[in-house]
Amino acid sequence: MIAASELPINGDGSVFHLHLRPEQLADRVILVGDQDRVSTVAKHFDTVECEVQSREFHTITGTYKGKRISCVSTGIGCDNIDIVMTELDALVNIDLTTREVRPEHKQLTLVRVGTCGGLQPFTPIGTFVASVRSIGFDGLLNYYAGRDEVCDLDLERAFTEHMQWWPQKGAPYAACANEELINRIAADDMVRGITIACGGFYGPQGRQVRLRTQDPEQNMKVEAFRHDVKPYGTLAVCNYEMESSALAGLASLLGHRAMTCCMVIANRYNKEMNTEYKNTIDTLITTVLDRI
Repeated sequence: MIAASELPINGDGSVFHLHLRPEQLADRVILVGDQDRVSTVAKHFDTVECEVQSREFHTITGTYKGKRISCVSTGIGCDNIDIVMTELDALVNIDLTTREVRPEHKQLTLVRVGTCGGLQPFTPIGTFVASVRSIGFDGLLNYYAGRDEVCDLDLERAFTEHMQWWPQKGAPYAACANEELINRIAADDMVRGITIACGGFYGPQGRQVRLRTQDPEQNMKVEAFRHDVKPYGTLAVCNYEMESSALAGLASLLGHRAMTCCMVIANRYNKEMNTEYKNTIDTLITTVLDRI
């Protein structure tokens, strides 16, 4: 039995942070960072079944072209993904009444639709990037047993050597997206690459405002890195974002299928930024809805 302190459950039978009950969650889940983007996704639904909001966690479940889909906002950062992934898994794989793990495992399909900063000349503003591997600067997956079994250890070693990684920043981990889901969602019109999930928007992504960064050459090293990733071939680090590594890693550990695809709204290589991206991300949303 899982103790109340380990998995808090609200009085109405919903999980603590998301405030969802098991019957309110679909097997197909689109994850977005911005709580307002949930409504942007749901406007494409043919029917809406339920809507729940608690803090930054906003959920709408409905149907799209005959498919039952939930859209859930996570907020920003891998720490929030830890909450969302654990509670989504609990909704389908734990009996919330008896607090026992269900005998039959249920698998969720999760696709994060987000925004990112492009790091290559071939990822200009507006590019859709599918994260085949996600290198986590946040360290979250290192707290869980079994992380080596779901990570690309060869990529981790090559990257830390290339970066001359400062150990005090914690060990990066390289989480793997689900291959079948990558092939289905990315198809032939998204750039496939390595993504770095950062523990912050400014310093961890190499930005210097008033504070200097520990490694001023970080972005140049990242942009130069290349690695052979089976079965995709030699890949570059295409983008920075803040959630993909925790999603891919935790989903793999929990037995779910997950991937991240993002639209580039800033190109760090060309030093360009589009702050009006909310008007154009709808194309990525409908693409994912059609393919999930």
